[in-house]
Amino acid sequence: MQISVSDAKAQLTDLMRRAEAGDEVVLTRHGQPVARLVAIKSVGDRAARRRVMEMLRRLASQKAVEGASAARSQDFLYNDDGLPE
Repeated sequence: MQISVSDAKAQLTDLMRRAEAGDEVVLTRHGQPVARLVAIKSVGDRAARRRVMEMLRRLASQKAVEGASAARSQDFLYNDDGLPE
């Protein structure tokens, strides 16, 4: 569904309900699409979110690589006296 921004102002509650129901609402300005109103899909309950986070952490840890120490990563910017070069 497409609707102008000026018309959407008066119908915002109805448009929100439509988006929650799964409809895609496209807001237009001067006939050109400028924004889309869609529902946000939640991950679920707290336990489901925790499982998703643990899975992401596990996958990220498998991709982690050893790198230079962050404490020494910018030493090349300073001379032996600790002043910028």
